[in-house]
Amino acid sequence: MPELAVEGKIRLDLTIHNELRLLHQRHPKLIVDGEIQTDFALNRKLRQRQFPFSNLVGNRVNTLIFPNLEAANITYKLLKELHASSSIGPIMLGLRRAVHVLQLGASVEEMVNMTAVAVIDAQEREKRKMARMAADKK
Repeated sequence: MPELAVEGKIRLDLTIHNELRLLHQRHPKLIVDGEIQTDFALNRKLRQRQFPFSNLVGNRVNTLIFPNLEAANITYKLLKELHASSSIGPIMLGLRRAVHVLQLGASVEEMVNMTAVAVIDAQEREKRKMARMAADKK
């Protein structure tokens, strides 16, 4: 089993590396780094000391991407219960359109925040559609 775990880890690393490369190519203005442990991502001083070469140094991290739904949900619920931050989500990406999910028992604040995200998402999608239509007419 350890061999399979190592092989799977190598494949995951290559996938993340390739996705990160594509993200940097398509959106060069985004400040994004690759795999980094959560404590380093969220603690500026620790990140500066241990990862001075990181793109994140000197910047506030505002988005965390997890390797799977289970890891994301555990962290999301933990942060929510600890009141360490405001949370908006989950938002499922990678589909034809984003899916904005309200959790069972969502507060009014969570509903308002998710509605705002959904509205902005719809407005941006409409802008891209109009820009494509204008480009096609030229």
